[in-house]
Amino acid sequence: MNIDRFEEMNLKPEILKALKNLGFEEPSEVQKEVIPEMLGKNDIVVKSQTGSGKTASFGIPLCNLINEEENVVKALILVPTRELAMQVKDDISNIGRLKKIRCAAIFGKQPFNEQIRELKQRVHIVCGTPGRVIDHIKRGNLDTSKIEYVIIDEADKMLNMGFIDQIAEILDTLPKNRGTSLFSATIPSEIEGLYSKYMEEPKVLNIKSKVFNRDKITEKYIVANREDKFKVLLKLLYTYTEDAAIIFCNTKDSVKSLSSLLKKEKIKVNELHGDMDQKDRLKIMESFKNKEFKVLVATDIAARGIHINNITNVFNYEVPMEKESYVHRIGRSGRGEKNGLAITLTSIKEKRFLEDIEEYIGYKIEEIEMPSYEEVIEGRKKFLEDQKNNYGDKNKNTKIIHNEVTKIYIGAGKKKKIRNVDILGALSNLEGLTGKDIGIIDVQDGFSFVDILNKKGNELLKKYKEIKVKGKIVKISKAKK
Repeated sequence: MNIDRFEEMNLKPEILKALKNLGFEEPSEVQKEVIPEMLGKNDIVVKSQTGSGKTASFGIPLCNLINEEENVVKALILVPTRELAMQVKDDISNIGRLKKIRCAAIFGKQPFNEQIRELKQRVHIVCGTPGRVIDHIKRGNLDTSKIEYVIIDEADKMLNMGFIDQIAEILDTLPKNRGTSLFSATIPSEIEGLYSKYMEEPKVLNIKSKVFNRDKITEKYIVANREDKFKVLLKLLYTYTEDAAIIFCNTKDSVKSLSSLLKKEKIKVNELHGDMDQKDRLKIMESFKNKEFKVLVATDIAARGIHINNITNVFNYEVPMEKESYVHRIGRSGRGEKNGLAITLTSIKEKRFLEDIEEYIGYKIEEIEMPSYEEVIEGRKKFLEDQKNNYGDKNKNTKIIHNEVTKIYIGAGKKKKIRNVDILGALSNLEGLTGKDIGIIDVQDGFSFVDILNKKGNELLKKYKEIKVKGKIVKISKAKK
């Protein structure tokens, strides 16, 4: 049966409302095939490239299937990188927010205590990298006994990173009676061995669309000598950039050097590479989403797991050495309502690497000439005006996805022996609020956050500046971003 609409998939009203708020209009090819299979609790192997909309293809059914009233981890998602773990957490949190589904991300190079605190709360879905997931299982922080659904995402990437044995170790700890879904761009023999051992007669779905936003991305290349490369990039950046842009380099040194040159041109730019602390990398990505700067210069660490709708342009300052990286890089553009443009700068010596990429993707990339002097001057004027008017104001550019939800701050937490149930009880007793209006509760050491649903948050804050929780008077206010 061919299902072309989310409304035909037997999804709960809260999920459909969330999808509408997120701007989902119709399912992508991978979502059309995967969602019904997962809702039917079938084991599946999905061969699909990045950019196919696969995070939502498993996030939607997981949020739909899980009973939000249960205070246990029901689903585990394994991913290769911390960036992807954070992106998947954000996507699933947005899909499940109105249904009160909570997702936690766990990964390396982040303090254990912070992750333990989150795992001790009511968490339904855990997304993490294999090594850190194993650590939490062994330390008793992650209870896997009630897990009903497992997602193995980007399995080929995890194979290349040497994670297959760790994945097998994790799967051995999980209940046998579970649904398992594996996603991979390619299916080498090692991955076949993994799913044949750990999955029950899985249905293999070979999704035809390589990148679901590929038809929205125009690909070009230009030949530029090494000594002229920066000048050429600058002219292309000014002439063609419609909104935000990512410039990809192959090394962190190139990123740092190019970022420094762009700053001298008064361009609002930031950088992302593997030498940065995890906290700083996450902060940069959040700033980029909020349009605090216009251009991100990055290594391939940013080629996966970044879904920002205002990225219209990708520039490959250096031709990627791995052919698959090219597909991941250009897939960062053309994700929202706008189209994307990807331009690769190549020297004569690098041209053979570009030809290898053309052979891999199965078509020729069009060569372009240098834009005219007039085009560059006009483009620079538009570029700088857009940067001045639309980038840098953090509050102005922070997008509100679920406008019927208000996150409130409560000035009490674990140090005052406050629990989720105490906050739930206190809020439920207030005039005009019921349990259905109270969403995800996040109790931290000295304070707490609560989602107030159904557009009742602002009214609550007008009536109350303080509330009584467990006999204690505590202040409440709108949570700051």
